[in-house]
Amino acid sequence: MKARIVLILFISSSICSMSLFIGTEIINPFDMDALNRDILYTIRLPRILTALLIGIALGASGAILQGILRNPLADPYILGISSGASFMAIVGIVVGTGYTGLFSIPFFAFTGAVLTGAIVGSISYKKGIFWHTRLLLAGIGVGFLFSALVMLILSTSAQGELKRSLLWMFGELSMSDWGNLPYGFIFISSGLLIALSRAKALNSLMLGDELAWNLGYNPSRERLLLFISVCLMVASSVSLGGTIGFIGLLMPHIVRMTIGTDNRLLIPFSALLGGTLLCLADMIGRTVFSPMELPAGIITALIGAPYFLYLLRRKDIISG
Repeated sequence: MKARIVLILFISSSICSMSLFIGTEIINPFDMDALNRDILYTIRLPRILTALLIGIALGASGAILQGILRNPLADPYILGISSGASFMAIVGIVVGTGYTGLFSIPFFAFTGAVLTGAIVGSISYKKGIFWHTRLLLAGIGVGFLFSALVMLILSTSAQGELKRSLLWMFGELSMSDWGNLPYGFIFISSGLLIALSRAKALNSLMLGDELAWNLGYNPSRERLLLFISVCLMVASSVSLGGTIGFIGLLMPHIVRMTIGTDNRLLIPFSALLGGTLLCLADMIGRTVFSPMELPAGIITALIGAPYFLYLLRRKDIISG
């Protein structure tokens, strides 16, 4: 177990370091001129930190949702939060920057995600009980509604707005800068801390509500707290870099196979591997097709989809 943890930490730190120095131009950290330092600290470092934050949020959220919904195919976007964020972000793109300047897209996206989470949560909470089945169905329904509104806006948008909207929806990290990082860090770290503090409760929820009651946990209260943590992380991640798939779905399964199912380890290591995968995807997207860049979301899908199908075939992710 300890050897696997050390190996994961080593691989993750190596990939994140490589993604910082490898790009359209390879930067030698021991021999940098003024231009290279400017590229490193102004462009690449905020971009890598943004990728780390987004991956951490999606990886941890996937582990949490698969636990509270008892569904191995649950991912952070199943609650419709990404659809609400995408809708508001595209509204921001179509309307223009306005008074919010460079913060318009993150601001609109975060607002949309929070409002969507509030709608889904209010539908799921009835008579003092937080129903996880209602949560799943409400998320799917609200997600379809906002997806339809997104398609409506895109079908009536100008060519420039359409391209910019599509790039953002596929996980565009080129707009990352230092100004967007502080609020993303605050909300994502807050959500992660809430989740880690309720990791033992999540372990009990996965064994059934009756056992959770016997262990001293209120299932409805615990699900509500965990749902709030997911909303904070997913809202922030989508506002920082758009919709990026497969991280929240895939990372928890990889961690379960290597470390185990204890959420006290599953959540933080799913977060770590999520950040690592997104850094790797971003590095590939800006180097393989240089000088053209591919959105990181496309790369994660190209990497994640075949591997997930392999896991589904060989590892019996879904029993029966």
